[in-house]
Amino acid sequence: MMDKLKVDIQYNKNLLAFSAGIDSTALFFLLLKYNISFDIAIVDYNQRLQSKDEVIYATQLAHKYNKKCFISTYPVNLKFSEKDARDFRYSFFDEIIIKNDYETLITAHQLNDKLEWFLMQLTKGAGIVELLGMKEKSNRNSYVTLKPLLKYSKQSLQEYLDNNNIKYFYDESNSDQKYKRNFFRHNFSDKLINDFEQGISNSFEYLDKDLNSLILNIDKKQIDELSIYKYNGDDNIAMRYIDKELKLRGVLLTKKTRDEIIKNKKVVVSHKISVSITIENIYICPYVNVIMDKKFKDRCRINKIPNNIRAYLFKIGYNFAN
Repeated sequence: MMDKLKVDIQYNKNLLAFSAGIDSTALFFLLLKYNISFDIAIVDYNQRLQSKDEVIYATQLAHKYNKKCFISTYPVNLKFSEKDARDFRYSFFDEIIIKNDYETLITAHQLNDKLEWFLMQLTKGAGIVELLGMKEKSNRNSYVTLKPLLKYSKQSLQEYLDNNNIKYFYDESNSDQKYKRNFFRHNFSDKLINDFEQGISNSFEYLDKDLNSLILNIDKKQIDELSIYKYNGDDNIAMRYIDKELKLRGVLLTKKTRDEIIKNKKVVVSHKISVSITIENIYICPYVNVIMDKKFKDRCRINKIPNNIRAYLFKIGYNFAN
């Protein structure tokens, strides 16, 4: 597998999420190998002494290979959890990408990560969209996220580094099984990949193709950030659309919220997204709370616009004559 590692990225301005670990270091050198333009961004979470050395290594690599290196430090007085760290990290990436007009964010997730995610979702109760939530390419806000290593195992990436005498760091917190993802990694996903790597990689490829076939030919209308899907009465299909749409907006649905959407038909998710299912349509837009005039409310009622969608249309000055 070591000699078969390939990365193909067609975008011109890319930002690599770098950590100095096995995965992102291998991706750094593979991007170099295939002459793909990129800069790097790294977060020091202030949880390990080694993190300072990892930041130094990132700056050294950036200087050696003429890359920009963006650095952010997690505040020592801020509560730390996996979710908090992820939110902080992506807020940092979003800021850099917007300010510097990057087209993509490249992350070094690999096959072990994809199986780990699959198994975690499987044990919580999930549909095909959630099970296959880790995609090679997806949209986030104003840019594209790319995960070009999903076909390759962590072991193959480590072999690539070792055989080329490339320095990398090992994060000891990855062995701490108090984190759920580490428990799954050490007890299930790594063992399965070690024994059945090629078969698992092939299965994910087939499943991704099946999922893409399921979501083709979607009847969708877009009005700014309001997405309107045709609803055929099938709640399972409706939830596929809603799951996919909310994931693009950075929100992952829990089973409890899915059940609430199907039961009540009108829901505000995470105080951020309004979702409504009517006899004919599925509406998804940012949650807005504004005072509307009576004339606009009447136009909404005549056009059968759900209550929790109206404020967004009012905010953007929607003209029903369009």
